Amino acid sequence: MESLKIIVMLAVGVLSQSVGNVLLSKGMKAIVGPDPTVLSQWGPILWQAALDPVVLTGAALFIVFFVLWTIALSRADLSFVLPAVSFEVVLNVLFASWFLGETVSAVRWTGVAFICIGVLMVARSGIRTYAPQPTARPIRLKEVCG
Repeated sequence: MESLKIIVMLAVGVLSQSVGNVLLSKGMKAIVGPDPTVLSQWGPILWQAALDPVVLTGAALFIVFFVLWTIALSRADLSFVLPAVSFEVVLNVLFASWFLGETVSAVRWTGVAFICIGVLMVARSGIRTYAPQPTARPIRLKEVCG
């Protein structure tokens, strides 16, 4: 049951991160002018990004991903969690093609296929999970100082 929870957390996290990437890309392309490397434009760009609902939603989805990822890391091996999260790259390429209209070359699709194969190999290797550790009782200042 713990393995299923981890897989669901990672799936929701990866989907959140991919949708967040699409929203951030779309939002920032609408905000940034012709040359975002000009230092004097950074303040207005950051201000616009901080007020843009598309960018803020993308950032919020990154927070969802980060929370789920850290929970998964606390419950399963890094050697399982990190490759599983790599599936996000596959979704990014698919979403960039579908939602952003980006042209994806055959070489990129081949890379996506290799990533899929790798993620499947890792998934089939099994998940080693860990039981949550009992919560330590809080140490009171009075106990430390006497």
